[in-house]
Parts: sequence; C-alpha cells; structure tokens
Amino acid sequence: MVSLAPGILLIADPFLKDPNFARTVIFVCENDEKGSFGFVINRLFDQTLDSLIPDVIYPGIPVYYGGPVQVDTIHFLHQLPDQIQGGVQVVPGVYWGGRFDDVVELLNQGALDLQKIKFFIGYSGWTTGQLEEELREKSWIPSESTPSLVFESREQQIWQQALRNLGSNFAMMANFPIDPSLN
Repeated sequence: MVSLAPGILLIADPFLKDPNFARTVIFVCENDEKGSFGFVINRLFDQTLDSLIPDVIYPGIPVYYGGPVQVDTIHFLHQLPDQIQGGVQVVPGVYWGGRFDDVVELLNQGALDLQKIKFFIGYSGWTTGQLEEELREKSWIPSESTPSLVFESREQQIWQQALRNLGSNFAMMANFPIDPSLN
C-alpha cells in the first residue's frame, strides 16, 4: 500500500457520495502532524483565471476547483522552477506555489508553457488524523503520482486513468456507473 505522503494521489472510491469529491483525484501537497492538504486536479471550475484575477490579461486560462476550503484563494502547481521563484518541490517534476506576481507578469507576456502550470480555486484539507480515518473507511484509494497525470488537461479522463494505472483489479472500477442502482 502507498503511504500517505506529499506527492501521492487520492483517488475517490467509485461509490463515494460526497458531492465535493465524487470521482475526483487529489494531489497531496502536505501531510504532517498538523493535517493534510492538496488539490482536486480533475474538476474544472466554471470561471477562467482572467475572470477571477483582474491583473491577468491573458484570456481563457482554466482554473480547477481545488476543494471546498478557502474558495476565495488561488493556488497553483507547476513544472517551471526556473521561471517561477519561491515554489516548493512536492515531488520531482511538481512544484507548489511561488511568487504569484511573477506568474501574472509571465502569463501576460505569454512566456509560460500553459501545459506545465495548473491553477486552483480553494483547496482540500484535513485535520490531524482525519484523512487517515477516511483511508481506513476506504473513501480514497492512494496511488503514486506522475507529473503527466497531475498536469493532464483532459480533466474528465484523470480519474479513470488514475485507476487504470493501479492495474487490472482497479481498471474495471474505472467503468463503474456513478449509481449502480440505476443499471
């Protein structure tokens, strides 16, 4: 079993009913004695970055719903440590945060590879022991992450692909209906 650590993915169990997390994949950024937090990487938000941040003039950059906590904040993951100063490496190839003013300036100049950065509104967070309890209840399937899956732009395929990456026992779960009673 994969241990709970920064950089793992939490794949929602196919039958998880919580509307905040049904069929989601969360990239965990921190897990310590104070709790855990990460971002839902496969749920597109209904507004773009330029509509949320007036200083961003580059249009149409997608924003993802990172989770239900502090939905008045913007966060980002990236693969651009040479361009974005101040980021924290979560795992090789994935950095969290950095100097946001620099990001806005680089975006407005068209100087960032938009395939290597993902923006989130809000985040997913757990208090000490809460996530461990949810794992015991089998709400989440932990998995190793890959930068290619974290930065996948076809968000509707991430949950299924994350399950398929776990092997044949999980691959069939990727095709389970949301509500089997409707079959």
